[in-house]
Amino acid sequence: MSDISSTNDRQDWRIDYVMLGALWGSSFLFMRLGAAEFGPLLTAWLRVCIAAVLLFPLMVWQGHLGIFKSNCKLVLGFGVINSALPFALYAYAVMHISTGLSAILNAVTPLFAGLVAWLWLGDQLNRWRIAGLFIGFLGVSLLATNQTSFHQAANPDDSAWGQYTAMAACLLATVCYAISGSFNKKYMPTLPPLVSATGSQVGAGLVLTVPAMFALPESMPGLQAWASVLMLGVACTGIAYVLFFRLINRAGPAKALTVTFLIPVFALIYGVLFLGETVSLIMVLLGMLVILGTAMSSGLLPKR
Repeated sequence: MSDISSTNDRQDWRIDYVMLGALWGSSFLFMRLGAAEFGPLLTAWLRVCIAAVLLFPLMVWQGHLGIFKSNCKLVLGFGVINSALPFALYAYAVMHISTGLSAILNAVTPLFAGLVAWLWLGDQLNRWRIAGLFIGFLGVSLLATNQTSFHQAANPDDSAWGQYTAMAACLLATVCYAISGSFNKKYMPTLPPLVSATGSQVGAGLVLTVPAMFALPESMPGLQAWASVLMLGVACTGIAYVLFFRLINRAGPAKALTVTFLIPVFALIYGVLFLGETVSLIMVLLGMLVILGTAMSSGLLPKR
């Protein structure tokens, strides 16, 4: 009986793992479709507001409202670096480069997380992890300089300047995620994850309200754009956070973190199927180099 139970547990976390990768991979597709009509700021604002509406009642139902109130300023401020800035930056980026390339650049989040933790929290880096940092940054540099048709064909802006600024936006977003990770570890280690997630969305919504109101579209967006931001908020943010926390509980944080490497796979597939994006062999190889360096630097690929 215990063998059956353990087998079911393994199946459960693997299902959550694949579902989470599929949801977060689809977020780049929905950001592209939403930002095309709403613009990046309004897309990010709608995303966090919808997610907050979904997560807040769940947090209350879990009995965490008192904790939320007592840490209100902390968790709302956390939302600026954890959600507001990165969501807006990615929504801008996917308007200028392919969703697949954006997702590959997103995969370097653990790379910057290790660097920030080393600089800020004093986490130790051995030679293996330092080598991973160099490999990861080398892969990112090669991706940035390899301006070929694989991410020009399906994008509205095929200028080199537009692509470079978009890639810079992706990397800045990953730095935000890295800082928020160390911030959470230093200042909010005992808070329930659902409180941090909900506060992040509420705080991001408050910060983005005024900028979003100044970026209203001239005409009413169509049904596809509305459906895209709804999917972003409900599925790619609200439901995805719940899956992520459940995955941490069932599989552990180390395995949960590796979902970052699954996201580009789904993003590339969605981009090809629904946006007509092209994928070259060099893009895949450089993406694998980035992921290899990231896995080494974060300790997910230990030295044997």
